[in-house]
Amino acid sequence: DVRLVESGGGLAQAGGSLTLSCVVSGITFYDYAVAWFRQAPGKEREEVSCIVNEDGTIYYADFVKGRFTISTNNAESTAYLHLNNLKPEDTAVYYCAATWGRTVAEKGGGGRWSSLYWDYWGQGTSVNVSS
Repeated sequence: DVRLVESGGGLAQAGGSLTLSCVVSGITFYDYAVAWFRQAPGKEREEVSCIVNEDGTIYYADFVKGRFTISTNNAESTAYLHLNNLKPEDTAVYYCAATWGRTVAEKGGGGRWSSLYWDYWGQGTSVNVSS
């Protein structure tokens, strides 16, 4: 079975930092792209960032503006999202997702990666930022 397990969420103050982890099992991690999405209370899910493991291509949503960094450790089949300079509006449940890397590499440019079909999802980890 394919599993994505997020961790690292919690409480943070505005301006603080958190690092989210997504441990992936059941697939060949290198062949997949991993993305982070988030959903704030009462709002629709939105894309945050995506990385294609095979070629290292990275996409960020516009609102990230250098505050967040996505990375992976292929040896540990783990993706990370480093959240810096957190703001109260970053409060949300953060989800990681995975799909075939070639699909994202070929079709994900121009912001289209967020609308691709992501095959596998984690259960989410909650981030709460206080002002």
